[in-house]
Amino acid sequence: MVSEYQLQLNFLKQLKIETMGLDMYLTKKHYVRNWDHTPEEKQHTVTVTQGGETPSYIDTTKIKYLEEEAGYWRKANHIHNWFVNNVQEGKDECQKAWVSSRQLEELSTACKEVLADNSKAGELLPTADGFFFGGTEYDEYYFRDIERTIEFIEPILADMDQGGNLPYDVYYQSSW
Repeated sequence: MVSEYQLQLNFLKQLKIETMGLDMYLTKKHYVRNWDHTPEEKQHTVTVTQGGETPSYIDTTKIKYLEEEAGYWRKANHIHNWFVNNVQEGKDECQKAWVSSRQLEELSTACKEVLADNSKAGELLPTADGFFFGGTEYDEYYFRDIERTIEFIEPILADMDQGGNLPYDVYYQSSW
């Protein structure tokens, strides 16, 4: 017979496993600092309010960057695995890593190929196991994460100029 203590312990372990996990972020970092020599048409106006008022502790004329969330995944270990191997040089240390437009194009292409031919999943976007990384099955959740990845990346790629440059930097970071 299982003791009340053991039941509570098992419940807490299960709760921890369900709430903790691989969180993944794609962010756009915009440079917004204005200089005396910045042409008026290139200048930014940054407004920060809290409760309708500008906080006295923020000087909006000195804000250099704005970070915008471009994508968030949870336990999409196959997408994380792609970033680790193709952007982070195989190092999985929850570090923030700059992502080039070329790398985003490669990921988008791989996602589209897997959706067009599911048999390529294990080759192009293999799953990766880890304690908090979620399932490793090639199921509806796997393919939904691929669809979401395309939804995150395509608007970024649409911002590229003719030379393949973006008007901001893109970063990937995970937490687990």
